[in-house]
Amino acid sequence: MKTQAALLTEQGSDFSVEEIEIEGPRAGEVLVQVEAVGICHTDLAARDGVLPIEFPGVVGHEGAGVVLEIGAGVTKVTVGDKVGVTFNSCGECVTCTTGRQSYCERFNEMNYGGVRSDGSKPLSKDGAPVGGLFFGQSSFARVALANERNVVKVDADIPFALLAPLGCGVQTGFGAVTRSLGAEKGSAIVVTGGGSVGLAAVLGAAVAECATVIVVEPNQKRRDLALELGATHAVDPAAGDVAGQIRGIVARGVDYAVDTTGIPGVIQTLIGAMAVRGTIGLIGVPSDPAAGVDLSIIAALTLGLTVTGIIEGDSVPDEFIPELVGLYRDGRLPLDKLVTTFPFADINRAVTAQHDGDVVKPVLVFDQL
Repeated sequence: MKTQAALLTEQGSDFSVEEIEIEGPRAGEVLVQVEAVGICHTDLAARDGVLPIEFPGVVGHEGAGVVLEIGAGVTKVTVGDKVGVTFNSCGECVTCTTGRQSYCERFNEMNYGGVRSDGSKPLSKDGAPVGGLFFGQSSFARVALANERNVVKVDADIPFALLAPLGCGVQTGFGAVTRSLGAEKGSAIVVTGGGSVGLAAVLGAAVAECATVIVVEPNQKRRDLALELGATHAVDPAAGDVAGQIRGIVARGVDYAVDTTGIPGVIQTLIGAMAVRGTIGLIGVPSDPAAGVDLSIIAALTLGLTVTGIIEGDSVPDEFIPELVGLYRDGRLPLDKLVTTFPFADINRAVTAQHDGDVVKPVLVFDQL
């Protein structure tokens, strides 16, 4: 069938809304009519060549919509179901079969490979293949092809525009605090970066009842929003000596740190702000794939420091996304304070607004909404 999609024509290009062809679902696959899709930094990292995608190609990995058609063997959802779409996983490796599918041993293949297991590609334009299956969905399109494993049925009453970012950004930030780090009640935590993932981490820290929640963010509006969402302190890095500012708030240092920037210098600073036995969680994707951090072995030994990478907030999506929906319905996850909607055709304007700090989480919606 034909569908509207936002194409990336080459590395670094703007998005071009065009008509493409998409195949129907094969065994284990699910065809979804996308009603809303969030824009995530990871989509832009693919655009800029930091993550792999074939050009021309379609990204997008925070889709939400309605099941149009299911392939043979699919039992988890049926036509007409409301679903959120999230990251893909194989379901067979050691990590997948032990509830850690965000670290699927075939994660890169399943989310960035762009082909089915038989090497076929479901997207095309004028008879030529188009890169797709980004995070097993490529949901910058009116219709997306996903897999049974990476769709989550949602029965609750939640707008599509708020359901969409639960598929990656929100579950990553919130889950980093509550699942990956398991932040304890009464603990101290710092979050570097006040974008959607960082502010989702703030919301997670509030739900976890952390006593001290510090956000480091250069944008004044985002610092103010962080305080509104549950941060106890907001630090402007332009004031200098971030580690010193943090220790001015918590003299012994923080128990946990979540970095959403991917900037080596920012991560380096956090080491000087950690308490003994502290843990630094790394979420942010660096602009340079080869970027690294100098870690003092003596400091790591003396502090008993842990530095851990975090993917998708250690989410088990079929469990965690409904949990997040429940928190929203209970008034404990004010997603509407993060989300700004844009018509799908205005995708480039939405990207610019996010880059300029005018909005936190842009979500694209279609005319029918």
